[in-house]
Amino acid sequence: MKKVLLSAAMMTVTALSATIVQARDQINIVGSSTVYPFATVVAERFGRATNFATPTIESTGSGGGLKLFCDGVGANTPDITNSSSYIKQSQYDACAENDIDIIEVKIGYDGIAFANSKQGNKIDVSQKDLFLALAAKVPGAKNGELIENPYKTWKDVNPALPNVAIRVLGPPPTSGTRAAFVELVMQKGCAKFDWISDLKSSDKKQYLEICDSMREDGAFVEAGENDNLIVQKLEADTTSFGIFGYSFLDQNSDKMQGASFNGVDISFDSISDGTYPVSRPLHFFVKKNHIGVIPGVLEYVNTFLSPAAQGEEGYLAEKGLIPLGTAELKAMRASVAAQQVFKM
Repeated sequence: MKKVLLSAAMMTVTALSATIVQARDQINIVGSSTVYPFATVVAERFGRATNFATPTIESTGSGGGLKLFCDGVGANTPDITNSSSYIKQSQYDACAENDIDIIEVKIGYDGIAFANSKQGNKIDVSQKDLFLALAAKVPGAKNGELIENPYKTWKDVNPALPNVAIRVLGPPPTSGTRAAFVELVMQKGCAKFDWISDLKSSDKKQYLEICDSMREDGAFVEAGENDNLIVQKLEADTTSFGIFGYSFLDQNSDKMQGASFNGVDISFDSISDGTYPVSRPLHFFVKKNHIGVIPGVLEYVNTFLSPAAQGEEGYLAEKGLIPLGTAELKAMRASVAAQQVFKM
């Protein structure tokens, strides 16, 4: 009986593998718009240098990508999802429910730019300034009081800032950039108020509601997942600011400028050494179930981690990616070689 059951199980796995292979011989990648340009250049080089087809890549946002990725195993689901924010417990659980084994691949670091046209004012802000400018509700005159955000101009928020109307173009909630901005800017600025900071331990739900909620009165505008479109809009409106990854600022440095945070300018070096306060790791997640089934998955990952791509002299650094350190890169290569399954 055991032999029969084992044979049946092996036939099922073989049949599933055959179905996936017959349906698709091209790697399917979804996810983060921030990781998209890095993944695209790797995919193009991978397609030219190997006998595998060039992977297809869709910019769906980190949240949208993980939703598609965790839907199940099979030809109609992605093999890899790019992410500019760390996977949430709920997303991990969705993958686990569908028996998906995940391999995590960290590829480098990125800073989040708060930027505007070079024709506008270059400003120096703090996380507290941006929380007060963009939060749906802000502290009132009394301790523990919250009021609808009354601030109209940057000068209202901080007398040192310009007398210009607050208008910020940013990504939607499905974006990893949005999630990282909320965590690294809004929550840290919010925590500058002691009574709100205390809520983190006493009433975390209320704490997150206060810190994470963005204005809906036109001061903050969800501009979609396309960072290039945000750049174009900032060119047309020199009084507005935008939120996007450092790589897009770097690629558009002839027309865009990044704000300083507490006197620290955003740059390759300030992100690398950790002095720029708004930075985050970039990842992608691989569906281990598809390795050896969809042609080229592991080979693509190894191309991403290759000496030609990684390091300060690698072609990804030329695209604006802040590379992993030597020890981190070595550990990541070893993890991939062992096909180590990610656990939360």
